[in-house]
Amino acid sequence: MINFEYIENNLKELQIKYLTAQPFPHLIIDDFCDTEKLLRAYDSIPELNNKSRDYAFANNKFEKSNYKELCPELLELYNELSSERFNKILSFITAKKIFVDPRNFGGGLHQGKKNSFLDMHLDFNYHPLNKNWYRELNLLLYLNKDWKPEYKGQLKIKDLRTNEEAELDVPFNRLIIQQCAPYTLHGYDMTNFPEGKYRTSIATYVFQVHERHIETPRTTDWFPKEDASAMKKLFAKNYNFLVQTKNKFFGSRTAKNQ
Repeated sequence: MINFEYIENNLKELQIKYLTAQPFPHLIIDDFCDTEKLLRAYDSIPELNNKSRDYAFANNKFEKSNYKELCPELLELYNELSSERFNKILSFITAKKIFVDPRNFGGGLHQGKKNSFLDMHLDFNYHPLNKNWYRELNLLLYLNKDWKPEYKGQLKIKDLRTNEEAELDVPFNRLIIQQCAPYTLHGYDMTNFPEGKYRTSIATYVFQVHERHIETPRTTDWFPKEDASAMKKLFAKNYNFLVQTKNKFFGSRTAKNQ
């Protein structure tokens, strides 16, 4: 499913591109998968109805964690993403000893319907179950068949240290590898997809084992737009505290991978 040979034959070039990218390390790999297989996978994806946990800071965004059950091609993709072969590729590109979460807690198939958006945010840093796993990367594979820039939904990234930002197109069969750190903001503006088409992606998360915490564990940190309501800004400011309090009494939905 994954075009391993192309990637492995160009590892040094991909590493340089990742490490030198601005505003922070990231990498674009086009034709990441066998196109025919990915098209079959795309055709197997139904309209999703499980609304995202990010409902307060996202609009019309739906998800399916266990996407591998949809078709043989997506099962093959899931297995290859968590393979030792792919872990070695990621470790070389980033120059770090890292690995894909084999159960992909919090990840999965994401589908943005009409007027979908996702506010800029920082992801959770330490794994909700494996407390010493630090999140190093997001892997975002886009399945936007026949995507055009006017459909919008480009991945926006911004470095909190410098305020430098970039906007990355999201066509079909493009993998974006994005560093996760306390300054790597990302999200997307409201989409304009044609009726019956959705902003579709598969998110996979990559970790490194830490012997000790180097940051205070956090859930998602949200950064609403300047013109957001005062209530939304207040909710964003207190989001970590509220979620951690809720998790203490009721458990984490992310940890349960619902």
